[in-house]
Amino acid sequence: MLNISNNHLSRTFNLGEFKSGKKVLGKKYYKYFNRFLLAFTIVGFFILFLPWTQNITGRGNVTTLTPDQRPQTIQSQIPGRIEKWFVREGDFLKKGDTIMRISEVKSEYFDPDLVARTAQQRDAKAFAVQSYVEKVKAQEFRIAALRNERNLKLEQAKNKLLQSKLKVQADSIDLQAANTNLKIAQTKYNRADTLYKDGFVALKNVEDARVKLQGTQAKKISQEAKLLASKNEVINAKVEISRVKAEYADKISKAQSDKFTAQSSQFDTEAQVSKLDNEYSNYKIRNSMLFITAPHDGFINKAIRGGIGVTFKEGEELVGIMPSKVDLAVETFVEPIDLPLIHIGEKVRVQFDGWPAIIFSGWPNVSYGTYGAEVVAIENFISDNGKFRILLAPDPEDHSWPEDIRAGSGAFTMALLEDVPIWFELWRRLNGFPPNYYQPEESPKTTKK
Repeated sequence: MLNISNNHLSRTFNLGEFKSGKKVLGKKYYKYFNRFLLAFTIVGFFILFLPWTQNITGRGNVTTLTPDQRPQTIQSQIPGRIEKWFVREGDFLKKGDTIMRISEVKSEYFDPDLVARTAQQRDAKAFAVQSYVEKVKAQEFRIAALRNERNLKLEQAKNKLLQSKLKVQADSIDLQAANTNLKIAQTKYNRADTLYKDGFVALKNVEDARVKLQGTQAKKISQEAKLLASKNEVINAKVEISRVKAEYADKISKAQSDKFTAQSSQFDTEAQVSKLDNEYSNYKIRNSMLFITAPHDGFINKAIRGGIGVTFKEGEELVGIMPSKVDLAVETFVEPIDLPLIHIGEKVRVQFDGWPAIIFSGWPNVSYGTYGAEVVAIENFISDNGKFRILLAPDPEDHSWPEDIRAGSGAFTMALLEDVPIWFELWRRLNGFPPNYYQPEESPKTTKK
């Protein structure tokens, strides 16, 4: 009944006496549901005090720890034309295996014997260098011989000068003796003439004295001529010394000029040899670049420049390769507000795309299908997506990551922070507060003695 009237029927009649009244009146409705609500309330109250691990979630992908293990493309350092392929996409290659053969497209490298011809030119120039070296040595020997000959000539001229000086001295002494003899003859002639005038001697004695005087005068004049000739020889000896010095100075200067010319030609030819050596090495290395080889062990991902006869420029991508042995890592991104909560060595749980997982973000210990990782690098500059990049490596204390994971796969990460009660976490999320800021405890460092 609706009980919309002021006259209540239950006050007039006792409905409990009827069979139907006994079944309806006094019965408790929703008894089990009320018990369930009571139990759920009690359990929920206790759950509010259970520990909850705060975390920072992010999305990323699988990569490698070192740059040389990441997928890369192979380029050619020289322009060329594809002549032959030796691999197919998906093939496994070892380091040094040939991927393709290319040919030259520049006319200056068309000659197939270019390396051999350059080597011949280099050897010819090297022989010319040796010839110039021998020529320089010959000029050095010639200069030494000229200097030795000059010394001998100068010694000879000096000896002749000394002889001339000695001869001048001897002629001077002879001239003085001739002057003395002339004085004596003049005195004798004067005495004979005086005695003849006085009548003490005959005329013959006077004439003999006169003849002797004239002979002595002739000897004096001859001795003076000899002295002048000796002095002239001294002058000639000095002139000869000067002539020898000038002559051999000219000869030595000419020999030195020839030597310096040979040395200049030698140095110029050596420069040409060095240039040819450089060209020979460049041509030899360039020939080795006609075969594109694998830089390391890996798998061929994609042939970027396919076909035969296709030309390309230097630096263009030809084929992609993925290293076979890599140290996997995960790069994830966090919001700038969460960056102060991330530290090197922080523990992180990772879920890989394609791998089944049951995740309880607040209870990582009971989650299934997640793998352990730790922070190894934190980017100092914000990325293009407005977040900071974090690099994660496998946790050595946790079970290893799946072997079938490939670089480039997606990943979901959870950085584990402090343990707080569930009610605190709910209160924090309702108010929009960030997780608790904290610094990890550093292990004490042992000092070395």
